[in-house]
Amino acid sequence: MVVIKYLVLFIQKYWRPLTIIFFIAILALSLWPLEHFPAVPGGDKLHHCIAYAALVFPVALRKPQHWLLLVLFFIACSGGIELVQPLVNRYGEWLDMAANTAGVGGGILVAQIVRQWLREEPGKI
Repeated sequence: MVVIKYLVLFIQKYWRPLTIIFFIAILALSLWPLEHFPAVPGGDKLHHCIAYAALVFPVALRKPQHWLLLVLFFIACSGGIELVQPLVNRYGEWLDMAANTAGVGGGILVAQIVRQWLREEPGKI
């Protein structure tokens, strides 16, 4: 439990660089031209969900001022990526944006659960 608490504190402290790293990774993976998609376990939509949950989790855990604007920015960028993908030999698909938005919601939910869990833990750090 102590390791998880320190991990949460690390994420809260370094939420900005973590978010920037995740955002750049999502942009690169979404816009890199591919001849064919690599075979990876799980479905495409699940990967979208996980990526955007990871993107929003540090922001939702820290909840900086105007954090909801960042969340809306992530969703808007998701739509922008889907519009640009056909220009870089990728497929733009609106269901991907729906999966991204679901991931954002899931990331916020998990962050809220973690925040609540930390408040209820006796002897929290």
